[in-house]
Amino acid sequence: MDRERILIIEDERAVARGMEYALKAEGFTVLLADTGQQGIEMAKAKSPHLILLDIRLPDISGFEVCRQLRSMGLRQPVIMATARDEEVDRVMGLELGADDYIVKPFSLREMVARVRAALRRAYGELAGAPETGRIFFGDIEINLDLLQVFKGGEPVALTPTELRVLRLLVSAPGQVFSREQLVETIWGYENDMGSNRMVDVHMRHLREKLEADPANPRWLVTARGFGYKFAP
Repeated sequence: MDRERILIIEDERAVARGMEYALKAEGFTVLLADTGQQGIEMAKAKSPHLILLDIRLPDISGFEVCRQLRSMGLRQPVIMATARDEEVDRVMGLELGADDYIVKPFSLREMVARVRAALRRAYGELAGAPETGRIFFGDIEINLDLLQVFKGGEPVALTPTELRVLRLLVSAPGQVFSREQLVETIWGYENDMGSNRMVDVHMRHLREKLEADPANPRWLVTARGFGYKFAP
């Protein structure tokens, strides 16, 4: 993919300019928005490949921005930035559809690495996947050619991260994946205390979108105390 567009929604000018400089130095095209509403409008108009979203904005919170983006059907990866290393902020962002998070103050090198990993997950490995064909279970169809999931014949809006988690699980029916394995495979970095919760949130979203009874899943099953598996 040539010249990926990164939208930065950040009201602190010095922080935004530093992020812009680092990303441009790596060959990205950078779009800047300093309010949540401006960010939403730019996301609709400019179709960025990825969004870096600060939680604390002057008009509406980053949480509300993320909620609105997902409700409009925009599926680009969203990395949320929070000034506090608190699990409640991370989990709330993930609940609203964010794919990853980064804690301020962060190094620009770490930020670029997270951006590249998210782009690779969303467009590289998925878009270039050698698998073709379709997978069926229950009333669910995974079309590997279209990179789309259908339930009862209707398309299901999955984020790139949710799609990759699902594809990994169904690729090995019956195999249990630990949370640590999922973090390293899906997100591409070592597990930390918050990562297990991140996996749990994405799995719950998948169950809510695909299972007839999300509280008692038939297909996406918990291996208690360890991780998850696809039970065909």
